[in-house]
Amino acid sequence: MDIWVFVAEQWLLITILAVLLAAFVVLERRRGGASLSHHEVTRLVNAGEAVLIDIRDKDDFKAGHIVDSINIPFAKLADQSAELDKHKNSTLVLIDKMGQHAGTAAKSLKEKGFNVVRLQGGIMEWQAQNLPLVKA
Repeated sequence: MDIWVFVAEQWLLITILAVLLAAFVVLERRRGGASLSHHEVTRLVNAGEAVLIDIRDKDDFKAGHIVDSINIPFAKLADQSAELDKHKNSTLVLIDKMGQHAGTAAKSLKEKGFNVVRLQGGIMEWQAQNLPLVKA
């Protein structure tokens, strides 16, 4: 019950905190590029307009990945981004485990001139939808 007393007494501070938190979330999403659902990603890939880049570690990639995706681990993305130059005319779809690293990776690739989007929910959402994975 003490929490409700605090909220009642400090409603202005809590409102400011909520607004700042919402602004931070919106800003971070914009920096990392759009987040597309598995339906939208599938449509882009089927139309030949997208290249899937899986930024998970090699072991996670080998355990299961989306067909035709390219594995460049997040930690090595800055060093290996030159490998993606041949895909500058395509949309790069970044895939990670749950969406936690894709925003940062997307921001760095956007700065290098790539058109980048993120798979919403990462590979966990893909699996939750019972979509196929390839094991290496």
